[in-house]
Amino acid sequence: MTDDKQPAPSSADVPIEQQLYAIRQIIQPRAVHGVFANWRVALVLLTQAVYYGLPWLQWDNRQAVLFDLAARKFYIFGLVFWPQDFVYLTGLLVLAALALFLFTAVAGRLWCGYACPQTVYTEIFMWVESWLEGDHLARKKLDKSPWNANKLRRRGLKHFVWVLIALWTGFTFVGYFTPIQLLVAETLSASLGPWESFWILFYGFATWGNAGFMREQVCKYMCPYARFQSVMFDSDTLTVTYDTSRGEPRGSRGKKAAYKALGLGDCVDCAVCVQVCPTGIDIRDGLQYECIGCAACIDGCDQIMDKMGYPRGLIRYTTENAVKGKYPDSGILKHVLRPRTLIYTVLLALLSGAFVYSLATRVPLRVDVIRDRVALSKETDEGLIENVYRLQIINKDSQPHRYTIQAQGINGLSVVMARREIAAAPLQTIDIPVSLVADPVELKGRSIEVTFTIQSIDDPRIKEAVATKFFNR
Repeated sequence: MTDDKQPAPSSADVPIEQQLYAIRQIIQPRAVHGVFANWRVALVLLTQAVYYGLPWLQWDNRQAVLFDLAARKFYIFGLVFWPQDFVYLTGLLVLAALALFLFTAVAGRLWCGYACPQTVYTEIFMWVESWLEGDHLARKKLDKSPWNANKLRRRGLKHFVWVLIALWTGFTFVGYFTPIQLLVAETLSASLGPWESFWILFYGFATWGNAGFMREQVCKYMCPYARFQSVMFDSDTLTVTYDTSRGEPRGSRGKKAAYKALGLGDCVDCAVCVQVCPTGIDIRDGLQYECIGCAACIDGCDQIMDKMGYPRGLIRYTTENAVKGKYPDSGILKHVLRPRTLIYTVLLALLSGAFVYSLATRVPLRVDVIRDRVALSKETDEGLIENVYRLQIINKDSQPHRYTIQAQGINGLSVVMARREIAAAPLQTIDIPVSLVADPVELKGRSIEVTFTIQSIDDPRIKEAVATKFFNR
């Protein structure tokens, strides 16, 4: 007789379901006050005053900062950049990268905690949220409550204000590329172009989504800086740090309790540092890539230390080596000047000096020489050899100029053109047909290098030399 019973599966045979992504818990940070909170408020106000205010500034009867893509001109106060000046953008990006490396090596994620647009707009949106929905406890209660008239009214009003801020942010962004006064007129007359409408809505939607909904998810999962920041850290980098040796073992106690006799550290395990964290981490678990260095936990912990009568600094900006006791906190500043930061500083200073010097000595003139495509050369009735060119002269200055054109490279070389002087209006591009004529006796070879020299009459510092070829028959 056959036994139909199958052996019970072992635990190793039972399939295990495992989620690849943790379910997001909505974070409602607790409001905090203190030195670093004041710095964040100041940086929010400063960055937004610059961002929203720059498009409205005027300079020489034009918008002070305008990136006119259609005209291929980029105005930054008194400077006008053309596509040919792309090297300056490259230099600016290199300087920004070096500055980021330096600041990160010195004090961690300062950019993320105080000036990153994601941090700034999240802070603004949280101000609105706190104003309309209450503190963190009231917001948590509202999250859990069923939908009713009160919740609908509060949430609806919050999103209405969020959308207004987001749309104004998108409008201002487009105002850097389309003159903002013209943009206002087009908006009021309902005549916005399709691209302008698209970018206002797209940038506004991105602001509303990132600052209103995704928030810390952007910092945790979308921002690459969080992933490679550790490469720029070392044991002497200032980071937001919980002093384990002082705080542990943690535990609750009364204000007047002799906690040292109870074997407790300074940490009262109040979890305020977790409640104020915009990314929801526990700094007591050590440095984590999710930490944006906003120092909200420092302000929160200092408030509790003040209430308990304990010294401040249980959570503070310090270095790994200082926490390990390799030098006192008073020696931190001295260790800021170390090889890595010195190299970054020297490179940044040198490149900044070169960048400023290049801008200061920049010649506001661009000349391109284009040969006649019909014939490389021809013989004139007098038996001379003539080459025909077209000179494209770009006056990159905001002032008009008059130019003369000369050519060198062959004995007796003469320039033949309709006018002896070329007048160019501010920021004007003009094409000038020019012929070079030379005696064939002076031509040594089939191709001779010659140089056009374009010189401003009213400003001798403005001069451009362009080499080209003169062909013999």
